[in-house]
Amino acid sequence: MSEGKKMTSSRRHHLKSLMLQIAAGWIEQEKKDILVAKEAYVDENCPAPDMGVDQAALIEICKKIYAQIDKIDDARYDVEAKVQKADKEIEDLKLKVVELAGVKKPALKKVRMSADAMLQALLGGKHKVTMDLRSNLKQVKKEKKEEESTEAGDWRKNIEDKADRKKMFETS
Repeated sequence: MSEGKKMTSSRRHHLKSLMLQIAAGWIEQEKKDILVAKEAYVDENCPAPDMGVDQAALIEICKKIYAQIDKIDDARYDVEAKVQKADKEIEDLKLKVVELAGVKKPALKKVRMSADAMLQALLGGKHKVTMDLRSNLKQVKKEKKEEESTEAGDWRKNIEDKADRKKMFETS
């Protein structure tokens, strides 16, 4: 639709209701088809029992039915085991994909908020907390380092002191 022509709400609701009616009809038809398919399967695989037979024949029929049930249960168990194994493999592969892709950290948004406002938002409006961190700081005075003046006599004395120290280590 173009930007100039907009659908009225009544028209939109009418179209929605028509679509829902059509979908409901399809669902009903699908349910009927499933019931017909089930009946056809039962007629094909489960013949009607013969009741005009003696007790021994009925016991034999029950044994056959029991054997079929066992086969079906075995097949169902095998299929369930395969499905569980496949599900486990899928989960392992999903975890490997996540590990290979790595966890992406979302971009942080820049927020302009003072420390007081953050605390008030976290603790609620009833708490009055001020975060004037600068008032809690200790005053430190910077000391100026005096630069030693290098005189001609000083460096000779330093060398002699170091030589004396060297002799102390050599004699011991």
